[in-house]
Amino acid sequence: QVQLVESGGGLVQDGGSLRLSCAASGRTFSTYNMGWFRQAPGKEREFVAAINENGGSTYYAGSVKGRFTISRDNAKDTVYLQMNSLKPEDTAVYYCAAAISYTAEAMGVMNNAVDYWGKGTLVTVSS
Repeated sequence: QVQLVESGGGLVQDGGSLRLSCAASGRTFSTYNMGWFRQAPGKEREFVAAINENGGSTYYAGSVKGRFTISRDNAKDTVYLQMNSLKPEDTAVYYCAAAISYTAEAMGVMNNAVDYWGKGTLVTVSS
């Protein structure tokens, strides 16, 4: 089992920045791919970004590319999502995800290519 706990959400103004963190426990962190997803009110959950086990490969949704950066620190068992130039349409609950059965690339292109989910953290961007 893997436990994922997100933090860092909050209220930010249009154009502002936030950094989300996800602390993992339960298995060797460096053996699984990590990702971030989000779900806006009234919408389905969507892929945001993913990173492979050693941090050497990253993948992004088109809507966040160039504004968001995913990274990981395997020594701290933590994955991060740096979000810059935030827009009101980025408002959502952001979920951390871990994949042992799927590649990081698959997390972004396949439905449900996730083995474990966090409980989410709310990000609200005001206009």
